[in-house]
Amino acid sequence: MGRTPSAGQLRKMLFTESKIGRSSFRKLLEPSLSDRPGITPYRIVLGNVKEKMMKTRRRLELLLEDLPCDYDPAEYYETPDQLLEPLTLCYESLQSCGSSILADGRLADLIRRVATFGMVLMKLDVRQESGRHAETLDAVTSYLDLGIYSEWDEEKKLDFLTRELKGKRPLVPPYIEVAADVQEVLDTFRVAAELGSDSLGAYVISMASNASDVLAVELLQKDARLTVSGDMGRPCPGGTLRVVPLFETVKDLREAGSAIRKLLAIDWYREHVIKNHNGHQEVMVGYSDSGKDAGRFTAAWELYKAQEDVVAACNEFGIKVTLFHGRGGSIGRGGGPTYLAIQSQPPGSVMGTLRSTEQGEMVQAKFGLPKTAVRQLEIYTTAVLLATLRPPHPPRDPHWRHVMEEISRVSCAHYRSTVYEDPSFITYFQEATPQAELGYLNIGSRPAKRKATPGINNLRAIPWVFAWTQTRLVLPAWLGVGKGLQDALDKGHTEELRAMYDEWPFFQSTLDLIEMVVAKADAPMAKHYDDVLVSSPERRAVGEELRRELARSERCVLAVSGHCKLSANNRSLRRLIESRLPYLNPMNMLQVEVLRRLRRDDDNLKLRDALLITINGIAAGMRNTG
Repeated sequence: MGRTPSAGQLRKMLFTESKIGRSSFRKLLEPSLSDRPGITPYRIVLGNVKEKMMKTRRRLELLLEDLPCDYDPAEYYETPDQLLEPLTLCYESLQSCGSSILADGRLADLIRRVATFGMVLMKLDVRQESGRHAETLDAVTSYLDLGIYSEWDEEKKLDFLTRELKGKRPLVPPYIEVAADVQEVLDTFRVAAELGSDSLGAYVISMASNASDVLAVELLQKDARLTVSGDMGRPCPGGTLRVVPLFETVKDLREAGSAIRKLLAIDWYREHVIKNHNGHQEVMVGYSDSGKDAGRFTAAWELYKAQEDVVAACNEFGIKVTLFHGRGGSIGRGGGPTYLAIQSQPPGSVMGTLRSTEQGEMVQAKFGLPKTAVRQLEIYTTAVLLATLRPPHPPRDPHWRHVMEEISRVSCAHYRSTVYEDPSFITYFQEATPQAELGYLNIGSRPAKRKATPGINNLRAIPWVFAWTQTRLVLPAWLGVGKGLQDALDKGHTEELRAMYDEWPFFQSTLDLIEMVVAKADAPMAKHYDDVLVSSPERRAVGEELRRELARSERCVLAVSGHCKLSANNRSLRRLIESRLPYLNPMNMLQVEVLRRLRRDDDNLKLRDALLITINGIAAGMRNTG
């Protein structure tokens, strides 16, 4: 180990070898070395770091408690670079005087952690529905006597937004009085401006459908930063948040490529992406609402085509794209084995980058233990590398796409006729599943419904899938599949379907996931829920028809895959399912009885606790529940 340098040597080395200026160096070594000859220079520098870190933490605590903080900006850290500066100087000093063992030890580890996690550990995404932004601009344009923003056509919206984005003045008047919902949106943008991109990641626009949805967020974000920087008397920290449109419904997925083309065709936006985000556009695709909207099979096909179109659109303008997959834990919400899912993406859609959500119990299952977490990261890394260097094959025969379109059309029509057009279905769903009771339990991150109105449309995808999983029917993952495949088989496409299964990774993975779910489904148990909880013979007939559809889906999936029985190609999964049945079945029987009693005495807290226990138990047994 080399000797520790003297104060004079450290001062000389820092002056001559580092990029930091003389005035900045004095700040790092206050009080001066000459005033404290018995203290090593490293201790002085790192002591200052420690003091500023403590004030940084205290400042954040005060901000979280909404209390005033009168610290001078020089007394705390705002960015990772400010913290890395003294740490890097000490590292270079130790390396220069031969103390590399000290430099490459805990100090190097600390520098790596700061460089990786910054000041915030993990950046959070902000997410808001596109309609809320439109309501906010409605309030602003109405106040300014410009008209009602949401009533304008798309071209007029784009002209207005682009013109305002090119301007230098704020749009929102500082003393405008608006409704609480609108004020919440404005406050969110203000906080985002105060924190900046060092603390926050992406601004995700749920239910996005047009280019104007993205520009609306860019405008509100720009306006908030102008206002905040004026109040602070200095520029906002960090840069603007990257804006990520989330295309969720089948209709929006079909228009995703066109929306991205229109967006990138706007000179201001394209230059903004190149300048502020390194020519990189992120686009999110939603698996949950598309599955609830049209069924799992149709959603999978529309997602595949949307990704192809979005990638092509970005390539046309020379913009790199990262696809952000909004998956849930269940197959009905896009879940499934990570490696299989990545390897079945369209060719060219995974070019070294990929984002994906991990939700619910899957976070604990995949990342709850260090070794399991490392294994999951290895799976992600391997799959992304292989998909980049050796992309999966596109459909060999162009006619396969036509076959997929036909299966998707028939599957979607059957799904929607059952879920949205049968007037007795919604009542059956509420009686046969614990959906209504899920709203009383503190087991979700958001309200069960977007709006307090009846119907499937406003029900969020999580309780929709979760409720069916509890009854073991797992309807969202297979409804419509049997009808679509049966239609293709009846038209003589049997050999073609088997060739698609053998040679097209996307089709094979889609069918394998559906087969896995059908293997987990339990029609007799679902019938027991109907017998006890569904009061009307007419609505019990709905359940009988659904169970016949489940049987048809099983027959058709096996006919295409060529397997003799479900999960024949995955024996370990089959053993897992069979080993859980002795525990799952009693919990389902208990849940039916608890639901029967709770619906007669819905204020009984003990029954609610008992229901929560059964829900957790069944969720753990079924694993990918939502």
